[in-house]
Amino acid sequence: MSVKLKLLRVQAGLTLEALAQAAGLTRSYVSKLERGVSTPSIGAGLKIAKALGVTVEELFADSPDDDPVVITRAEKAPPRRAAAPLAALGQPGGKKSPPAARDEPRPPRVVSGAQPNHRMVAFVVTPSDEPVRNHPMSHHEGEELLYVLKGSIDLRLARRTETLHAGDSAHFNSSIPHKITSVGKTPASVLLVIAQED
Repeated sequence: MSVKLKLLRVQAGLTLEALAQAAGLTRSYVSKLERGVSTPSIGAGLKIAKALGVTVEELFADSPDDDPVVITRAEKAPPRRAAAPLAALGQPGGKKSPPAARDEPRPPRVVSGAQPNHRMVAFVVTPSDEPVRNHPMSHHEGEELLYVLKGSIDLRLARRTETLHAGDSAHFNSSIPHKITSVGKTPASVLLVIAQED
């Protein structure tokens, strides 16, 4: 329930303090519920559901069908047509390029959606491989779809972590606190598409 409670709170635009006051509970108690440290009583659950404007069933439901995160692994994706090796493209006589040095993390590059009337924005990002604790998690309104172009990443969603490799993808509600980190020897590259709400 911890991830769902935080998701519902963020979607409602409430801070921990605001939710606690609306439900007649203490901020520390609500924080423990979100972190999974405590389990709410039925009475507390009723108060929280009312404050969030949802049903008790929606608050407590933990069905896999309600999972706000969809992970698609490369082996489950439709087969693709073979393409010419990238190393041979643009090289006289098809000679391969010399091995590239390890990429440094670069600022996100917008590849589509810069126009103000578009709801979707696409970036190509090279995540850092620095420890998660050095980079805070982010959350915002809308949805995100990411596709790993190369390398491997750890996708952290609240208290859940998924390791994704080249060809894997994830689609999730961006209200969930999230962060991506490069893992392994090969620098990761990720196509990230954000669908913003009106």
